[in-house]
Amino acid sequence: MIKLYIIRPLLVFSVFLCSLEMAHSQNDSLAKRSVSAMKTYAPKPVAPFRDTLFYMEAGIGTFTPQERAESITEKIRKVSKQENFHTDSLTIFEEGGLFYIAFRDVIILTITEADARLKGKTQPALALDYEKIIRNAIIEHNKSSGWLSILLRVLSVLFIIGAQYFLIRIINNLFHKISNWVAQLEGEKIKSIKIKSYKLMDEKKATNAILFLTRMLRYIIILLTLYLSIPMALSVFPATRGLAAILFGYLWDPFKSMFSSVIEFVPDLIAIIVIIFVFRYLIRGLRFMAEEIHKKRLTIKGFYPDWARPTFHIIRTLLYAFMFVVIWPYLPFSDKPVFQGVSVFIGVIFTLGSTSVIGNMVSGLVLTYMRPFKIGDRIKIGDLVGNVVEKTPLVTRIRTPKNEEVTIPNSSIMSAQTYNYSESARTYGLILHTTVGIGYDVPWRKIHDLLFEVGNRTPNLLENPKPFILQTALDDFYANYQLNVYVADADKTAQIYSDLHQNIQDVFNEAGIELLSPQYHAHRDGSQSTLPDSYLPPDYQTPAFRVKVEK
Repeated sequence: MIKLYIIRPLLVFSVFLCSLEMAHSQNDSLAKRSVSAMKTYAPKPVAPFRDTLFYMEAGIGTFTPQERAESITEKIRKVSKQENFHTDSLTIFEEGGLFYIAFRDVIILTITEADARLKGKTQPALALDYEKIIRNAIIEHNKSSGWLSILLRVLSVLFIIGAQYFLIRIINNLFHKISNWVAQLEGEKIKSIKIKSYKLMDEKKATNAILFLTRMLRYIIILLTLYLSIPMALSVFPATRGLAAILFGYLWDPFKSMFSSVIEFVPDLIAIIVIIFVFRYLIRGLRFMAEEIHKKRLTIKGFYPDWARPTFHIIRTLLYAFMFVVIWPYLPFSDKPVFQGVSVFIGVIFTLGSTSVIGNMVSGLVLTYMRPFKIGDRIKIGDLVGNVVEKTPLVTRIRTPKNEEVTIPNSSIMSAQTYNYSESARTYGLILHTTVGIGYDVPWRKIHDLLFEVGNRTPNLLENPKPFILQTALDDFYANYQLNVYVADADKTAQIYSDLHQNIQDVFNEAGIELLSPQYHAHRDGSQSTLPDSYLPPDYQTPAFRVKVEK
């Protein structure tokens, strides 16, 4: 029973507190809804002397906040013109639930309960605040309109003008000394400007350029000080303070906007730096791996060393493109329509003007991975034979045996047949061949022996595989014998062919066999042999014609 007597009052008290809390919450919500309902108009400023004193947010009856603000502004101006205005001239009184601020019989401002709720104050407190604001504004305005204040303002303007005059003289004298000092440095500190071997400016022109920049800097500083002095002079008088603020804003607002933009850009700048840092070291790692593969220190099955650098360049380009895409949203003005339009225009121009370029680049990429030739290889493209001296994404350059450097677009190489003599010579030996036609009066075995002797005498041939001979044709009057030899250096084919032909002449001349493809249309009787004299017997005589006389 004792416990019940104790618990029951506690329960009743708890229910009472909960009821009070709910009632207070309902009153707060009702007050908030009523304040929100009253805020049907935008706040209107009360500014009788240019500066805003306060804002009117609620209307009274049919009077809107705009009409109330205009009426209060006009009444404050009229009161300020009264000669007998004192600090205690304004009064506050209450009537019918409304508080009034008046000057004698002129009611300046009416404060309603709605005004107090919108400001979060009571009516008496808000009336005191407004009365103090109005009184101080009128006193300050009257002080600024006195003859002594006007005289001080005029003196201030004269002081600004005088200070500007002396400041310009100081700037001119300072830059005059700087110009003389720069002129004395000609030839000592100021040297000619060169880009490698090209002289862009001599000492005189470089000095004149620095003096010109100095003069431009002087003019900019003078114009800047003049521009700043004008708002300072205009701000002295209340009537022109608004114009002074506008002129000063023309200069200050861009710097303010620029500074705020820089501050806002700092987080994005940090993100850009981090992205660049990550991609930079990723590309460094790929470059190291590519160099290791190219130098054959690292071997990957199925991946050739000469693929390393081109593959690295391709991956690097893709990574840079991806990095740009990642960075793009962090760049300032990237979401602006003008910036996007310019980027689209550049992309269209690049696409329309680079069709053949893209074709050559794709062909160069395909050639890289097809590996039809390498730098230094002796190749044949169409009718052109030469050594590859340079491979670029767009073109391939070939130097012919006559030292003619020919540039071929990669797309043309893709559409033509390519012969790689060097690859064949390195792998299993390049076969060179030459053909001679000898009459049937000479045994073919002897000709084979002589051609094998030619192979033995010719330098720069491979001993294994050995040369071989093919009889390619049996014509009406002679047989064709083809000598085939193996070489390991395709760059020496011209010299080897020359040596082969020289040795064929020597060997056959030594054997007394004429290098003729006889047609038998004329008799050989009575004709000098085509063999050189050094190969003819010492007692050789030109044969006479054999004439048979029939009786």
